[in-house]
Amino acid sequence: MQWPPMTEAVFLFQRHYFQWKGLVSKTAMKPSGEEENQRLGTLLLNTLAREMRLWRAPVLKNGCIRGSDISPPQYQEVIVWLREMSSLFQFSSETFALGVCVLNSLLAAVKTRQKYLKCVAITSLILAAKINEEDEVIASVKDLLEQSRCKFSTAEILRMERVILNKLHWDLYIATPMDFIHIFHGLLMSRRPQLMRSISQKRPCLQASLWTRQLQHCMACHQLWQFKGSILALAIITLELERLTPDWFSVFTDLLRKAQMESTEFICCKETVDEYLTGLELSLPTNTVYILDASSMLVFRGHDMQEDDGDGNRQTARGAQKGDQAVDDFYDGFWCLYDEDMSKKTR
Repeated sequence: MQWPPMTEAVFLFQRHYFQWKGLVSKTAMKPSGEEENQRLGTLLLNTLAREMRLWRAPVLKNGCIRGSDISPPQYQEVIVWLREMSSLFQFSSETFALGVCVLNSLLAAVKTRQKYLKCVAITSLILAAKINEEDEVIASVKDLLEQSRCKFSTAEILRMERVILNKLHWDLYIATPMDFIHIFHGLLMSRRPQLMRSISQKRPCLQASLWTRQLQHCMACHQLWQFKGSILALAIITLELERLTPDWFSVFTDLLRKAQMESTEFICCKETVDEYLTGLELSLPTNTVYILDASSMLVFRGHDMQEDDGDGNRQTARGAQKGDQAVDDFYDGFWCLYDEDMSKKTR
């Protein structure tokens, strides 16, 4: 069953987003000519413009996120949990990254209490999935909550969806670090295919898989909040190029110039990433042979996806307001928007 439409703008966003994914996927699979180089360059500039327009990050103050009682360890715990939920739901790495970016944007814009953090996080992931995943992959909100064993109700998630969408002005077209991982990988494959093939044992996708895994860990690190996704993605790629090829500097400078980054900020990010990944023992030594465990790509944790029960469970925040008349204390006066919405229902 198809979910009811959110808005025409979201549908247009979905169409352009999938066109973008097709372009990046195609260019990452095989070397491209000059025309593809130009298209990837244009894509990079457009994505950088989106990042400049929409990127927001939480700010620490007195050991907590400003305007909240959420500490960095609590934030890291919920991001790790969100990654587990993303794997459980069989969502893509792009969906997880977008979910984290939506969460960060909200934490930067709205004063949020720690007891609501998990609800905001799982709702951000569900919104990202509604934008980014095929219908065949996504279960209904009710089924997702059952699989995750969350204690939230469907009505609570749908109300939180409405709050997030309104606070972010219905614009979730946020440039994520995964977007830049794909774009930089495509540029490397198109401009230096021989180098990339030698690095990744003639399997380009494996190197991108390693960068993705490192990125997912970095997204939980509060020391890296201050850096935009483009800088974080390039720092991860540069660290691996440093370890694997003597020609890394010329490759790095070419990407740095295309991404229009300040070298001082990039160096700071790179050093922080190196320290963090080394602590996690994710950075592999020089001349490591990367091995793909194909069986791990076929096994997913959690329950199998359930079919729709025909009752229209796949709803958006705009389509499931009926039957939600009771005012509970879940949000506890969380946002004025929620209070106003409930007051209208009780008139």
